[in-house]
Amino acid sequence: MGAIPLSAQFIALGILLLLSGVFSIAETSMMALNRYRLKALVRLGNRGAIITTELLARTDRLLGVILLGNNLINAAAAVLVSIITVRLFGENEIALAIGTLIVTFLILVFSEITPKVIGATYAEQIALPLAFLLKPLLKGLYPVVWFVNLFVQSLLWIFRLKTPDPANNKMTPDELRTLVLEAGNYIPKKHQSILLNLFDLESITVDDVMTPRNQIELIDIDAPPEVLRQQIATAYHRRIPLYQGQPDNIVGIILLRKVLAISADDVGINAVRLREIMREPYFIPSGTPLFTQLQQFQEHQDRLCFVVDEYGELMGLLTLEDIVEELIGEFATHSPLQSTHFHRQTDGSYVVEGGSLLRELNRKLGYHFPLDGPKTLNGLILEHFRDIPEPGISATIAGHRLEVMQTQDRAVKTVRLASAAGPKKVLTKGATES
Repeated sequence: MGAIPLSAQFIALGILLLLSGVFSIAETSMMALNRYRLKALVRLGNRGAIITTELLARTDRLLGVILLGNNLINAAAAVLVSIITVRLFGENEIALAIGTLIVTFLILVFSEITPKVIGATYAEQIALPLAFLLKPLLKGLYPVVWFVNLFVQSLLWIFRLKTPDPANNKMTPDELRTLVLEAGNYIPKKHQSILLNLFDLESITVDDVMTPRNQIELIDIDAPPEVLRQQIATAYHRRIPLYQGQPDNIVGIILLRKVLAISADDVGINAVRLREIMREPYFIPSGTPLFTQLQQFQEHQDRLCFVVDEYGELMGLLTLEDIVEELIGEFATHSPLQSTHFHRQTDGSYVVEGGSLLRELNRKLGYHFPLDGPKTLNGLILEHFRDIPEPGISATIAGHRLEVMQTQDRAVKTVRLASAAGPKKVLTKGATES
């Protein structure tokens, strides 16, 4: 080494630190790559992405060749610094200790921390080009890497540790939801809202979005022909449920276009003709997840069903449009029976109907009522008081001040709600009565 000029040794040291930095930046950039972005580039035929995917398929081999090269170079750099120190200061223990500290500092700053920060920041731009270098290097050093990994696998077997299979690295629903939330700059707001609503379909049940029983537009099939004609002529929907005797006894559904077809002949509309064209009603149990019902609509090739409780009592009506609106928001005009009126007052409060769905109040008016119990405001108030309250009684439920304005037929008909300003998230149903 004495024949080698000191300047050449310093240049060699700089090259070693640079090569060490290359291995460090390769390691971090490869591990920090967005795997889903990488798969998208592979589908597009990007050559660098294809090679990178091949390398990442065997992480043990990839890390083996990177760490092998990195450690060999760092060791060579340490030896070279010792040689330079001895040449400059002789075999002085203090000088050798200082030289060790200096080479450690140089490796940390120029070969480890700085390259790894850059590799993590620009993973895709760095990893894909370096894949062309790492692939032939892995082939050339494969025998050494295989020998080293032989000991590594033996240690893993002794400690009963299993390396995860990349093919089983699936995203959980919560991770996917977080990914959508963090992709705000890349996904339009409306599309993001639809995707988030889609995740909720499994947790939302038909009870949350159905039309309550008292808001269903029904026709008595045993009514006189002139009454039938008048009700059908003023019907708001294209599909009209028919009942016999009691409103809970649904016997069929008629399509308005078929009724118009028979109304043009001489016989006209009557109970017999309606029975000929009506379809069998389709019933589903309460608590059915919304996503499950969407699939059932597809299988039954139907768009309307009736929700019943465990005793077979009618609870409400659900349509395909209700599910679609849960995904993309309201797009259709509802009948006067189904419209929930929110009357904003001058003081910022709202006068709402007791039958309003809590989910609708939360979504449209910004309230934070709990959704794990009653589905309507009336149900929430009755659960809180455990009695039918008198008009004028006030309470605070889930952090929102409300006043019962009108009760009728054992139910709360009208409620005044204070401004929605309140807690962002309600964890309990605790309330205090005034």
